[in-house]
Amino acid sequence: MPVHVVKDGVNPESQVLGRLQKIAVPLLSTSLDCTDKIVKGKVVHKGPLVTVGTEDYVLKSVIQEEDSQHSLSSENTSINVILVGALAKEFSESVNQGDVMAVSGFRVGKSPTALKDKLHPCNLHLAGDEARVYVFPSSSLDPRASVANKRAPLSGAEVSKSAKVPKYSYVRLGDLQPGVVVNVYAVVTFFKQPFHTRGTDYCSSLKIIDQSNEKVACSIFSSKLDSHPKIFKTGDIIRLHRVKTQLFNGSKTLVTSHGFSVVTFDGAVGSAVTPRTSSLSSHFDEDDRRAVESLRAWAVAQLALPAQAGVTLAAVQPKVFFDLTCQLLAKAPMDSSCTLLKVWDGTKCSHPLLNVFVEPHLLEGCSTLSKDMENLTANILVYDNHVQAARQLKPGAYLRIYNIHPVPGASKVPGNHAGQSGQADHLAFHLHGGNSYGRGIQVLPDDSVEIQELKRVIGSSPEPDSNDMSDFEDFLDVWSTPPESFDSTGERSATERSCSHRLGCVTLAEAKGKGPPGVYHVKAQLKSYQPLRLFQSLKLYCHKCKTIREVPDDVTIGSLFLEAQRDAGPCREDWTVATDVDRPGDCPAFPHRTLTLHLPTHSKRRGAEVNELVFIKGATFEETCCITPGFKNVIPVRSSQGSMSLLDLSAPFLFRGKRHYFGCKQCSHVDLTQPFGQNTDVLDDKAVAEGLGVQLLAYGLMMQLELQDGTGSLEALLWRDASILWQEQFFRVSPDGLAANTEAQGRVQETMDKLCPSGRSMAEHPWLDLCLSAYAVEENGQTRTCYQICHTHSTNPES
Repeated sequence: MPVHVVKDGVNPESQVLGRLQKIAVPLLSTSLDCTDKIVKGKVVHKGPLVTVGTEDYVLKSVIQEEDSQHSLSSENTSINVILVGALAKEFSESVNQGDVMAVSGFRVGKSPTALKDKLHPCNLHLAGDEARVYVFPSSSLDPRASVANKRAPLSGAEVSKSAKVPKYSYVRLGDLQPGVVVNVYAVVTFFKQPFHTRGTDYCSSLKIIDQSNEKVACSIFSSKLDSHPKIFKTGDIIRLHRVKTQLFNGSKTLVTSHGFSVVTFDGAVGSAVTPRTSSLSSHFDEDDRRAVESLRAWAVAQLALPAQAGVTLAAVQPKVFFDLTCQLLAKAPMDSSCTLLKVWDGTKCSHPLLNVFVEPHLLEGCSTLSKDMENLTANILVYDNHVQAARQLKPGAYLRIYNIHPVPGASKVPGNHAGQSGQADHLAFHLHGGNSYGRGIQVLPDDSVEIQELKRVIGSSPEPDSNDMSDFEDFLDVWSTPPESFDSTGERSATERSCSHRLGCVTLAEAKGKGPPGVYHVKAQLKSYQPLRLFQSLKLYCHKCKTIREVPDDVTIGSLFLEAQRDAGPCREDWTVATDVDRPGDCPAFPHRTLTLHLPTHSKRRGAEVNELVFIKGATFEETCCITPGFKNVIPVRSSQGSMSLLDLSAPFLFRGKRHYFGCKQCSHVDLTQPFGQNTDVLDDKAVAEGLGVQLLAYGLMMQLELQDGTGSLEALLWRDASILWQEQFFRVSPDGLAANTEAQGRVQETMDKLCPSGRSMAEHPWLDLCLSAYAVEENGQTRTCYQICHTHSTNPES
């Protein structure tokens, strides 16, 4: 069996290592001779088992150098491990996250994801009969572990409670070294609530300091909000495990690495030292207690921290941003980008507060306090990216709302009209969109010191009156009205229509009311778009069967090439075999085997470039990418029962420079029985695909845009494929050009950042002049209306 589980009581070094030489992860390189070598580390990530083709498997895991788990460690101590075939399936069934494993019979390759995951620039490939995995389950590493827990599967955060508690060492911020994974204790001097990145993760941004007086910025990335630090005010204490030091603009920063964890504590001297964490395996002992108490005392003596978190309503001043600790009385949706929160903190504002009208049936919770107690209830208008969090709040919850803007004058309130003219000096409270200055909302834990004080103050104030409804003013959704003419307002549209339709502009509400089929000209703003990661918007499209599929990632493609390497037998076809060919200057040598290039007998060499076809067998995906710049058309093949055949069409069937070409599995009829091309003057991608019997897939760009004007919103599809002239492309670049040109991808991302600027209110988003096509789609017996952007392109000159 390729996966061996080492039982309790057996010395791993004597049973497994034997004559094998252990190699540290940072020393691994593609030039390393892997014979009689072994790599050992802890499994800090275990990916899902992926089925390739009909009966093969691929699994991706990450191991970290065993000796650097809980102390200072050098750079690149974590590395991707790619397992293929039966080994991957057995690994999925036998290995748990948290286990220690040793691998042998591996091959070191270049990691295609090193820039994204910040791990070792190489990865380990385990495939074939020589590959072995030796597993030391986490329970076997502790002789006190019970038999019942010996094979219990571990989740990503769980560790057996009976396991031996590791001893952690901590580094002062002043002693941080770039590229080192460390554990730190510090005081929080600034923080932002978790916000969505352009991928699937949330990001928490904070600044910390410790007794070394070194201030360091820290960025925490995680797709789960529970994994982010629970910080409620500056001065809180934070403990970070396994964060990596990096240099950014000449300053030291900390970012999360694999296996990171975070725990926070109240920073108030004398408060309970209670860890705030969602992890089931977090450890806290007397040493941690002393570290927290020491930081608390140091912060009080050395840092000018505010005596209390935020201000009360009684202390609010016009135009001065403030943080508020309060109780939620009621909430109501105003529109798709605004929610009203009615809150109080038991104190009376010294300035008159603006009333906001909502329909009674939309209001959830108690409406207000008694009429004779004016200015105890604050109406806070929450916008944009904070709306989702606001709508999940429950009336009665205790909140801290950060960076509220008190604006005097009813004219500053969205939807103001003549009925509010008598409240020109009243304060309106806004929580603007974005995350600048820590802007956001947090629910406070029941045991926090702030809640106890708030309850004391509220207890001496009148109770909310659920039967009393205040006189609110109308709140109309007309605050985001498109300009009648871009020229007349001096504003320039960020897009331009290229159609010949002679149509007047309509609102989004009118377009939705007219229904399909139809073509409409609209002026709108871009509220959001999906996917946020540009590379995910690229698709593969078959013009014949009309199917759309995702572009496979490098890991999937690499596994298909590894699978093809198993078929190393000769081919019967009459090709000229060249094993010593001219390679580009940056193409590395491959000492472990000879790559085989099959050249048709009619091929002609022109300088360093083969003019026609090159069939390559036995190379990895990374090696193929290195070789292709030296040849015109490179076709990766495998040996199947003695005959040459293409790889699975999930992988590229043709390489032309940096461009990869894919084929449709359903519509292709591959035939490699005869060489072709001897009578063809130009062998472009279409000619090669036709000669191979492959139905060529075209690149397409697909995005879902949420549009909004003063009358409503709708979702419109942006779809462009390579058959559309570049002048008609929305970004003025063809999708197949985007697939191979990282510079073009960057320009497109810049365009989207201008059309939908992150952290800005909708009033700051540019207006778009668009041509919309409405059409009907039937799904499950029901008909729905869809909209597509057509005959429109960006006016950004850089695009």
